[in-house]
Amino acid sequence: MPLTNGTCFKPSIFTLIGIPGLESVQHWIGIPFFISFVLVTTGNSLLITIIHREHSLHEPMYVFLAVLAAVDLGLTICITPKMLAIFWLQSKKIHFESCLIQMYFTHTFQCMESGILLAMAFDRYVAICDPLRHSAILTKKVLITIITLVTTRASAIIIMCPLLIKLRLTHFRTTVISHSYCEHMAVVKLATEDVRINKAYGLFVAFSVLGFDVIFIFLSYAFIFQAVFKLPQKEARFKAFNTCTAHIFVFLQFYILTFFTSFIHRFGFNVAPYVHILLSNLYLLVPPLLNPIVYGVKTKQIREGVIKMFASTR
Repeated sequence: MPLTNGTCFKPSIFTLIGIPGLESVQHWIGIPFFISFVLVTTGNSLLITIIHREHSLHEPMYVFLAVLAAVDLGLTICITPKMLAIFWLQSKKIHFESCLIQMYFTHTFQCMESGILLAMAFDRYVAICDPLRHSAILTKKVLITIITLVTTRASAIIIMCPLLIKLRLTHFRTTVISHSYCEHMAVVKLATEDVRINKAYGLFVAFSVLGFDVIFIFLSYAFIFQAVFKLPQKEARFKAFNTCTAHIFVFLQFYILTFFTSFIHRFGFNVAPYVHILLSNLYLLVPPLLNPIVYGVKTKQIREGVIKMFASTR
């Protein structure tokens, strides 16, 4: 409902403009995003199928990898179809409740991905630093508990982001969101009311989830490297380190993109808006695209599983 001062009271419809400043070429930008969407859904679905079918892959590292692939699928499906609809079909309208739901699932999947990366780092720590007790420590029950905790933590901590918007913010200076999906701060910035609580909670989520996970992942790898360099044989050191390279690459590309995007979003006042939006989209779409490729190339068992699966279909 528009008010006399030009603000909107509890609007039911918002408009996502896509990539501000590049509206005229968005139909071309949609092509690589569509290709990445196909590759992400195909690669991660294939990864989940192989791990499910191959009993030799029913180990903690591959179980976590299957969960990571499922999270990547959920994240991609959550944002890409609407993004492509904006780029190609000019379907820019989104209901307020739908926007909050998309926001919730997008950020929940992000937090879950961070938690799974931490769980994978813990698995590598146990496998290298205490290999004889690896199967005794990471039992099926423990795996289920870890996955449940990661999911519960993400769901519980993120739910307050859309709830605080729904319950606290009623007046918006505009209903046009300068983004290609309903990102938390992109919606909060539209409000004309005091949004300090919303911003503070967003920072709390970033530091309590990402900060916590990064610290413990670094500690895990510090202990891993310490244990690896104590190994007497060079071949043993190389083999131990090689088991971690795929995870290190995935960890670095995820968190570097995360912190770089967050830094530009909060402090990059002189950065063109389309740069920030493109980086935000890449931050959400690049890890799901690279994860199955990296683990497929680096993991012999997965490569063999792919060959076996396609050979059996002939």
